[in-house]
Amino acid sequence: MEILSSYNLIIAASVIIIISFLFNGISKKTNIPSVLMLIVLGVILKYVLEFIGEDSINFFPSLELLGIVGLIMIVLEAALELKLKREKLIPILKSMAIALVGLLASAYVAALILNQFIDGMTMQSAWLYATPLSILSSAIIIPSVSGLPENKKEFHIYESTFSDIMGIMMFYFLTGNLNPTEDAGNGAASFAGNIGLTIVISIIASYAIILVFQQIKSQAKQFLLIAVLLLLYALGKKLHLSSLIIILIFGLIIANMNLFFGGFLSKYLNKERAEQIYHELHIITLETAFVVRTFFFVIFGITIVISSLFSTNVAITSILIIVSIYIIRFIILRVFVGGDIFPQLFIAPRGLITVLLFYAIPQEAQIETFDSGILLFVIIGTSLIMTAAMIKDKRKMNTILDEIDEDIDEIDKLHDENASDDSYEATTNNTDTELPKKDNTGNTHNTEDNEYIND
Repeated sequence: MEILSSYNLIIAASVIIIISFLFNGISKKTNIPSVLMLIVLGVILKYVLEFIGEDSINFFPSLELLGIVGLIMIVLEAALELKLKREKLIPILKSMAIALVGLLASAYVAALILNQFIDGMTMQSAWLYATPLSILSSAIIIPSVSGLPENKKEFHIYESTFSDIMGIMMFYFLTGNLNPTEDAGNGAASFAGNIGLTIVISIIASYAIILVFQQIKSQAKQFLLIAVLLLLYALGKKLHLSSLIIILIFGLIIANMNLFFGGFLSKYLNKERAEQIYHELHIITLETAFVVRTFFFVIFGITIVISSLFSTNVAITSILIIVSIYIIRFIILRVFVGGDIFPQLFIAPRGLITVLLFYAIPQEAQIETFDSGILLFVIIGTSLIMTAAMIKDKRKMNTILDEIDEDIDEIDKLHDENASDDSYEATTNNTDTELPKKDNTGNTHNTEDNEYIND
């Protein structure tokens, strides 16, 4: 019997999705990122495949495809969550500044470390390898911060989203300038023009998609919409545009229709149908991102070479990069945020985009002496640090809540005691008032109503 038959693959895929769902539940209770559990599941499956003699399968093409679709879904999911309001302008700009400065500073320091410790690593290639290692993983962060206070949760959603987008743009800017004969100034100008053109195309395409799809009466149109977005992304890549901007701008426009369809444009918007498209798309995006993320990290776990983690050079290089990430992050958060930087300081995991961009490094820039174990070490290290910080923050929050409950109980107890004392005093005062008093004439009188009564 063939082990990898169609039915066996269906069974395996179904079981993996069920396990991933259970991992999400465990993650919410323990704050351990489900991504780590999925990678471990992939490593286990790798040894299972080796045991049954099916370890020769090439998973890299499927890993790349899942990574691209997952990237699109994650950015779209994040964009659909971003509400552009006047009062949100400062938090959004601050998050963008923190993401940009953190990306550039982390990539620069990581490039210096790689250039120093990896044989044959030029500074140009070091920047390419360092960029994926400097991008925050919104795939890990967004599901993990749901229990934080609203302002901190929003900060992490904005920051990780901007880090994803700007990191990808920076990576493809670097890959587009691998030719040493190309003038850097011309490269920068060409990149800026590319971004401007992409933004214009994105805005036009987003308005057109919303206006057309609100006229479609069929219920089964959400995957048609996703197919259109995937098509635009792929065509944009073929035309060397920054395709991720198309996804981001579409998500922002449909999530903020009141803002983008103001004035004379409002008469062209069927608000009820457009909002229905938004809500259905939000659900489909969440579900699709979950499935794609599940299989991506499981397959990534299957492709991991565990022995690379035990290399001294890999460990030293990875630890230096991880330490630099948190030192830089500490400085940036102290400057932009102030003193309240826990647990934000330690929420800086690397994940899906780091892996995806690593496998997208052009052949001419690849360095054979670079060990992919560095990638795994940094992903696992930053995820474990985030996990520890989130668990500590959860315990701290529970302690604070317990103290508040105790204070409330104490206040209630004091209130009850005071109420009892007041009741006793009131009863005593009433008794004293009602007792008749004799005057010098032998008559008694009630002091409360001044009525005299003959003895």
